[in-house]
Amino acid sequence: MSTNPQLSFSLRDDWLKGQLRGDQFRTDTLVQLVAGWGDPDARDEVIEALDALAAVVQGTAREGELDAAVEAVEDVASMDTVRLELDAFTVRRLAGELAGVQEKVCRFNPNGTVPAPREGRWTA
Repeated sequence: MSTNPQLSFSLRDDWLKGQLRGDQFRTDTLVQLVAGWGDPDARDEVIEALDALAAVVQGTAREGELDAAVEAVEDVASMDTVRLELDAFTVRRLAGELAGVQEKVCRFNPNGTVPAPREGRWTA
């Protein structure tokens, strides 16, 4: 259990994968989007880009189509890459949480390597 669940590492219930929760990423992304949308000079372009993204999400996207639609929204809304600055206490806390997740997730694969695909077998 994290002392700050809004920014934390945890395990999936089956212990096969770790999860990173970063609520601030979502908040910062939405704030940037709304700021772009609120600009009267960019509003129509942002709405058009969001409509195009919605069409891609609701349909069957071709390879690269979703990425391109997301980038179009980011461009017209003047969105920056979201980065969180972490103080030493938070870095240590997250490192400890991640170490606990790593111990469980990598218990059968301590090096964390991806096995080479074998012919005739499904790969993830």
